[in-house]
Amino acid sequence: MPTTAPIKILAILALIQATTNNIRVMSSVVALGAGVICNRIPGLTPRQREMCRAAPDAMVALGDGVRLGRLECQAQFKSHRWNCSALGKGNSFGHVILVGSKEAAFTYAVSSAGVAYSIAAACSRGNISTCGCAPGKAVSPPKWKWGGCSVDAGYGMRLARRFLDAREIEGDARSLMNLHNNKAGRKAVKASLQTECKCHGVSGSCTMKTCWKTLPPFRQIGDILMKKYWKARNVIAVPTTQEGGLKLILKRGSRTQGQGPEQQRPVAPRRSELVFLESSPNYCDRDPSTGSMGTQGRECNRTSKGMDGCDLMCCGRGYNTHQFTNTSQCHCKFHWCCYVRCDTCSEKTEQYTCK
Repeated sequence: MPTTAPIKILAILALIQATTNNIRVMSSVVALGAGVICNRIPGLTPRQREMCRAAPDAMVALGDGVRLGRLECQAQFKSHRWNCSALGKGNSFGHVILVGSKEAAFTYAVSSAGVAYSIAAACSRGNISTCGCAPGKAVSPPKWKWGGCSVDAGYGMRLARRFLDAREIEGDARSLMNLHNNKAGRKAVKASLQTECKCHGVSGSCTMKTCWKTLPPFRQIGDILMKKYWKARNVIAVPTTQEGGLKLILKRGSRTQGQGPEQQRPVAPRRSELVFLESSPNYCDRDPSTGSMGTQGRECNRTSKGMDGCDLMCCGRGYNTHQFTNTSQCHCKFHWCCYVRCDTCSEKTEQYTCK
């Protein structure tokens, strides 16, 4: 089975986003017709095409979620050798990572999180006809009750799962890895929900509060997933008791599994953590087969000792220094009457790029 097969879903989602760039509002989607839009998205499975026709307004939110996940990926990795830059080039979103690395794990998780997040947000705004506000909980703490419009994160997670997981049908190790990371991304959205309240009472006494669930800024979810990226677990696929089935277990040494004979016991990864199958390449040189764009020409920080520093970013190849002189008006003074006189100031700056 080619390694590109289980990751085509991300390319499809990028095409959805590109398709919806020119139809940003639900009325436009309805005007064009569900069949027209769904037919413009190549590679959909029959089930995905059915979902698209049934809820074209949700597809707009889905495309927004893909874009949201891509931008967050680029923001989180902007100082790394692999910086998600290729994810923004047309429909190449799903084809730039061909190995089951930690970077692939993060990409799937943040895309899944972005889709669930955007769909939930669209529901609360009334932009999707098949969902709305989440129902309040039956039991509330004393002196406050559920009210307002809580985001329906459950609906967003379910729709994201149905659509994103629909193509992971191969049942091989990579497909299981993708499904696991998709779920981890969705769970991060649910775990990050915040409770907001409004007080009621005379003179702000807050004798009663009305509370509802809201989504945090997506950057907060990106930060959560980035922490999971650094702690991602190396897994392997082993046969299950079911004929032809596979399951993921932690590779020995990925996490302490006990002592003595218990150390041989297979341990499944937690559903909330990211998993990967293969070690990451160093991303120093351009290699499309691994999703590496290389670091030649990348800007680096000459004084930093971190990953953004020229030593690490340039992989020991050295760097070029570019000098610039910027001129601007400065020391401006108002003279009576009536004109402003300014001096011309110049500032020299340097930029460093990898050889």
